[in-house]
Amino acid sequence: MMAATKETKRRGARLTALAVAAALLFSAGEAAALRLPPQKDSLFAFPGIIETREGGDFVVVDYDKQRDIHQRDTVPEKKVQWKYVSTGVNWQQAHYDYSGGNGRKLRFVGVGNLKREATMIVIFLHGQNGTRFLGADDWSFGGNFNRIKNMVVNAGGIYLSPDFSDFGARGAADVKSLMLDFAGRSPGAPIFLACGSYGGKLCWQLADDPQAASVISGMLLLGSMPDDGFLSTAAMTGGRPIPLYFGHGSADNVFAWQDQASFFERIRGAAPGYPSKFVLFQTGSHGTPIRMTDWRQVINWMLAANGY
Repeated sequence: MMAATKETKRRGARLTALAVAAALLFSAGEAAALRLPPQKDSLFAFPGIIETREGGDFVVVDYDKQRDIHQRDTVPEKKVQWKYVSTGVNWQQAHYDYSGGNGRKLRFVGVGNLKREATMIVIFLHGQNGTRFLGADDWSFGGNFNRIKNMVVNAGGIYLSPDFSDFGARGAADVKSLMLDFAGRSPGAPIFLACGSYGGKLCWQLADDPQAASVISGMLLLGSMPDDGFLSTAAMTGGRPIPLYFGHGSADNVFAWQDQASFFERIRGAAPGYPSKFVLFQTGSHGTPIRMTDWRQVINWMLAANGY
């Protein structure tokens, strides 16, 4: 009986060791895939899908202003309810100086540990009349900026929201300088550009710049405009693809969603299978994609498309 007990204990110990080893291997396999972790996913999930086409790459989302703004915000369009935000991330947020194109002195909001190598870098570029403060605002746009800040920092990355000179060549040079600086600090880390409204003009210029494009792992166009010049870039003509996400409101009175959807179709026609997705928010306005885009879903898709 004693021998059997000892043997049972030894066998149990071996099984425990094997289980621990298997768990470690499973964890290591999961850790190898860089992804944004969950952050209030149920609160930020799409309220409903009306239609999908293009193999699921074109989605029409049910959006309702009364539900998605007035029932979500304590002060409509200015302050979301507390449950949508986690402000502890702001202990890792500060304003920093950077040198733009030709050494111009500019500022950006940085969130995360900027002194160590980052796993990923997400940069938000505001539209006209915006500033670096917009992309770091915890309370506007339904708390969606707060969500992306939390997810990026929890994944070991950094989030940047810069000022820049303009939406032309000077502004593109500024953002390029910032991008290349942080790409050098974190070699191999994927960089994602999220461009709101007229900020998309900078996205397209950077995608057309071979040096800048070489470090871009994805672009999110949020209520923005198309640029046919992208069709002749290296990304579209045999080089490394840059995954594209288009988010647009069907009632956008600044940039018509039909123009952006037509551009999406031209991309698909010119390069079948090109990594691109379009989300149309039914009845949504110009700012709806910033409020409603599921950052986690989009960036994790882009990470997978890039082989991370």
